Amino acid sequence: MVTRKTPPPDAADTAHHIRDSAQQIWLAGLGAFAKAQAEGSKAFESLVNEGLSMQRKTHALAEERMAEATQRANALAGEFSHRAAGQWDKLENLFEDRVAKALRKLGVPAARDIDALAERIEALSQQVERLAQAQPSTPGTPRSPAPARKRPAARKAAGPKTGADPDAN
Repeated sequence: MVTRKTPPPDAADTAHHIRDSAQQIWLAGLGAFAKAQAEGSKAFESLVNEGLSMQRKTHALAEERMAEATQRANALAGEFSHRAAGQWDKLENLFEDRVAKALRKLGVPAARDIDALAERIEALSQQVERLAQAQPSTPGTPRSPAPARKRPAARKAAGPKTGADPDAN
């Protein structure tokens, strides 16, 4: 096999080609710079307007999400409050039942028993008063007995508490 060698490119052609490419890159950069200067303010304003639009959209979305979260939190708080009130009522009823049971064991009458006795006493008082008014009054006969007077308690003489009588000597 015979291999042919391609002649090496001429150094002058390569240098010329590199200069042309560099020149084109330079000109493209200058063109982009000039276009950016001409349209830069328009592009900047366009970007600012797009940014404002995006900010409004995200702000509205954030407010919507916040309102939803607030509604959920309020609903949960209401549910928790309702459950807590129900548990508190159960605890209160349990406490009242246990206190009533303990008072019954001690022989303390319930409030309804005392109310019933008060009504019975009132009815008996009214009946006694009617009987007293219906009884004919005769001279020398009192209409109703005089209430009993309480006697004052006898006072003890203050003295030393010893087993011996001081006057016994």
